[in-house]
Amino acid sequence: MVSELKILVAYLSYSGNTKEVAEVIETQLYSVGACVEMHQIGISPPVNAKIYDFIFIGTFTWEKGSTPDEVKDFILEVGYKPNNVAIFGTGDTQFGGDDLFCNAVDKLAKFYNSDYPGLKIEQSPRGLQENQVTEWVKGVLINE
Repeated sequence: MVSELKILVAYLSYSGNTKEVAEVIETQLYSVGACVEMHQIGISPPVNAKIYDFIFIGTFTWEKGSTPDEVKDFILEVGYKPNNVAIFGTGDTQFGGDDLFCNAVDKLAKFYNSDYPGLKIEQSPRGLQENQVTEWVKGVLINE
């Protein structure tokens, strides 16, 4: 049952776009009664990822399709590859085109061998993309 799940939403955001997606995810999780802890990668104190039933990791894509170093550091901080991870991220197709759009999401989903499709948002989750975030979270929770 979702209402009994303890969920970590960890994210890295420079522009605020990934933080906005994380907040939409948080709202959706609260609406179904989950216990949610937000973790701002690189700023919040270290976490013990093993105490969570599920982990959402959010990132933007850096430079030419790279995962930011802070996210890589967070992965090392977690110290193991949990099988309960869903990946979301933001990007901008004007930098790198469709080939590199949210490439960090693809890399992390592959790294974690995630059972859930990565969520890719163009810049901010406002408007129709907010619905995309909500539907993605519902899809992840149904499979949980």
